[in-house]
Amino acid sequence: MTEKIKIYDVRAHQGDSAFLIDDGKCAILYDSGFAFTGDAVAQNIKKLLGERRLDYIFLTHSHYDHALGSVYAKKLWKDARVVAGEYATKIFAKPTARAVMRDLDRKFARTCGVSEYEDLIDSLAVDIPVADGDIIKAGSMEFRVLNLPGHTKCSVGYYCEEHKLLLSCESIGVYNGKDNVVPSYLVGYQMVLDSISRVEKLGAEQILVPHYGVISGDEAKLYLKKARESAVETAQEIVGMLKMGRSKTEIAEFFKNKFYHGYIKVIYPIDAMELNTGITIDLLAREFNV
Repeated sequence: MTEKIKIYDVRAHQGDSAFLIDDGKCAILYDSGFAFTGDAVAQNIKKLLGERRLDYIFLTHSHYDHALGSVYAKKLWKDARVVAGEYATKIFAKPTARAVMRDLDRKFARTCGVSEYEDLIDSLAVDIPVADGDIIKAGSMEFRVLNLPGHTKCSVGYYCEEHKLLLSCESIGVYNGKDNVVPSYLVGYQMVLDSISRVEKLGAEQILVPHYGVISGDEAKLYLKKARESAVETAQEIVGMLKMGRSKTEIAEFFKNKFYHGYIKVIYPIDAMELNTGITIDLLAREFNV
């Protein structure tokens, strides 16, 4: 008998990416939010689970708004197993990488009015490093790991064939809650297109989108269609501006004006947006040889 899966939004701040997946027997935290919201996210989970344990923490990639909260969840549920790609595992082990995540987390915390919180970032680690095609069995659920690079080299998704449920990642694109998708290529433009193609072939009926939640049916199909269109269109626009000799500052302002408003402005810290936009412009210049 197939158990019914329930998915809960356990974010403490809209910029978090943290959702609980529960079949009644096994509970999975999908991404875990910031460090400064980590305790609050853990308490949101506790309210739902009661005396039950959190079994797994699935991380999609190594960025601070997705990964740092895992340490705070582990403080409450020491036996919870953190799952992430092999590449992310190596990143978490680097003091320099943790220092960058700590700095970004603290900056955004201050903009949210939080100046003090327990710093557990140096405990960030992965219990189960996974590779493409690996299977994670969790209660009645079985997830296949999908390497979906483009946003980062370490980006992964998790697909449950039985329930046609994809736990997606930002390589596919950041959904703004309507019909627009912010492209998120930081390490590879073609990688992003290839990752979108791979997801399209799955036939997923439900997609859990980072920072947003579950979309299904026609909305899920439209999301993937818009993700591809936006990725291609935005790359063409930026490359065109580079060929015209526009400055990096001008192009960054174009990107901000196009995407940084509404829901995106709420969930996307300005420091991260500005940093990522600069990386995106440099990437496209290299990949298109401009």
